[in-house]
Amino acid sequence: QVQLVESGGGLVQAGGSLRLSCAVSGSIFSRNAVGWYRQAPGKQRELVATITSARSTNYADSVKGRFAIFRDNAKNTVYLQMNSLKPEDTAVYYCNMVDYWGSTYWGQGTQVTVSS
Repeated sequence: QVQLVESGGGLVQAGGSLRLSCAVSGSIFSRNAVGWYRQAPGKQRELVATITSARSTNYADSVKGRFAIFRDNAKNTVYLQMNSLKPEDTAVYYCNMVDYWGSTYWGQGTQVTVSS
């Protein structure tokens, strides 16, 4: 059974940093594209960043230059380093994985709150 477990969310002041982690089990992690999405209250879930098995990355314009996604295949973990956080980054952050056969998996989400 595939599981994605996020951690690292919390409350931080504007301008601060957080690092989110997503540990994956039950899948051949190194083959898969993984990413982070977020959903703020009253808004649709949106892409934050993705990284392919070849380590090609993609970012939402709103986080470019502030956030960095990277993966450690030895630990089956993907990270999201978030710097220069803004109140508008407040959301529930979800880990996402698309496996070799195109199936999509989601974590349970972790809350990030940025105070002004």
